[in-house]
Amino acid sequence: MSAVTATEANKAIARRFLDEAFNQGRLEVIDEIIAPDAVDHDPAPGQAPGAAGVRQAVSMFRAAFPDLRIELHDQVAQGDLVCNRWTIHGTHQGELMGIPPTGKRVQVPGIDIVRVAQGKLVEHWATLDQVGMLQQLGVMPAPGQG
Repeated sequence: MSAVTATEANKAIARRFLDEAFNQGRLEVIDEIIAPDAVDHDPAPGQAPGAAGVRQAVSMFRAAFPDLRIELHDQVAQGDLVCNRWTIHGTHQGELMGIPPTGKRVQVPGIDIVRVAQGKLVEHWATLDQVGMLQQLGVMPAPGQG
C-alpha cells in the first residue's frame, strides 16, 4: 500500500470512529477499529483501559447527550497519525460525570489525534473546551458572572 493510500485509509478509520461510534451509537464498531490494548492519553474520569474504556466513554457521552453529533471540520494526516478538528453538538438529557441533566444544548469544540497501526486505532490524545461546556450547561459561571 502506498504512503498516500495508507494515509487516506487511516483518515477513513478515524472518520468511521467519529461517525459510527459517536454519531450513530454503533458500539460494535469499536471492536472492529480500536485495538484491545489501545491507549487513551486523555481518558474520562474512571475510564477503563483499552477498547473497553473507549466503549465506556462513548456510552457515557451518548447517555448524557442522546442526540450527540460530532461535526468534523478538518482532518490532517501524516504517517500513522490523524488529527481531527470537530465540534460536539448535543442536548444534555442524562447524567454526565455527576452533573444531572440540564436540558441545555451545547456546542463544544475540540481536537483529537489518533495513531493507527494495522488498521486499528492504537493511541488517542484529545482536548476539548470542558470549561465552555460546563458554562453552557450552567454549572460553572462565565467570567464576570458569579
